[in-house]
Amino acid sequence: MSTSTISNNQKARNVLFILLCVSVLLLKQIYNGPGLEIVKSYSGNLSISFAVYFLIYFSSDHWKQNKFITAIISLTIVELFEITNGFGIMKNVFDIFDLFVNLIGVISALVLDKLLTVKNSKEAK
Repeated sequence: MSTSTISNNQKARNVLFILLCVSVLLLKQIYNGPGLEIVKSYSGNLSISFAVYFLIYFSSDHWKQNKFITAIISLTIVELFEITNGFGIMKNVFDIFDLFVNLIGVISALVLDKLLTVKNSKEAK
């Protein structure tokens, strides 16, 4: 498998993850099942922090090589968004638990990215 094929697969995978996360953000408004308040309050934070990790991944080849830096930058962005109430641009309701959920979202993205990278490198061999 060539390097460009892996790169294109990674790009497609990352776009898919981003689109799934945006779907969760949009669909949470129509959710009407168990844990309604938790889903409506925190699924957006979880999905967007997960998506930001993969968005940052597109920004620099260097960051792609160091997933920890990608995670730190992603976490910084989503946490600053929370602390500044949407950077003063968007309406945001601050909840201290949002900071924890953002951390979970970024860590989940990092772990999934690492697992898929290891799997792909084993398959390439």
